[in-house]
Amino acid sequence: MIRNQEVHRLPMRKEMERCRLAVEMALAGKKVAVISGGDPGIYGMAGPILEILGERELAVVIIPGVTAALSAAAALGAPLMNDFAVISLSNLLTPWPVIEQRLQACAVGDLVTVLYNPQSKKRREQIVKAVQVFLKHRPETTPVGLVRNSERPAEEVIITSLKKMPEHPIDMFTTVIIGNSQTFARGRYMVTPRGYRLD
Repeated sequence: MIRNQEVHRLPMRKEMERCRLAVEMALAGKKVAVISGGDPGIYGMAGPILEILGERELAVVIIPGVTAALSAAAALGAPLMNDFAVISLSNLLTPWPVIEQRLQACAVGDLVTVLYNPQSKKRREQIVKAVQVFLKHRPETTPVGLVRNSERPAEEVIITSLKKMPEHPIDMFTTVIIGNSQTFARGRYMVTPRGYRLD
């Protein structure tokens, strides 16, 4: 419960304003907490705070959280047991050609790939293009995990294939995990072998 504290709420796309306000208040001598969903160092608020702070002296404590990649992986089983990459499909801050180049590198490099911000009401073509990139380098049967509302009451977990993935509802609350050439689905679990011998 919050008592005797100032609370400042700014809407989406006002992240830099929120961070500037937090830094200004902290430099003025106040104790400030910036709340960030998931992990503050992964598509979160830690980076902007440190960028805005620059060379000015201020003690900053970054408390790790659980990012969507980890909570979605836990819901699916063990898809991140070997090398993986995380890519946001949102082109608000990163140009689409750069995102596409990174998708291509992951597909060619056989990395398990976690996709954040896969599709919004206005942005639907990126997830289709991502699937096309991966289908050039992975079989249609490659396991794909879709976790919507991870760790929330309305959590939904689907294991499908690369070919069938676009048939499922995907939105900004969905985390997509595309398996590598070794990933397999067994029952309700998706597993990427680490390479240990089982004998």
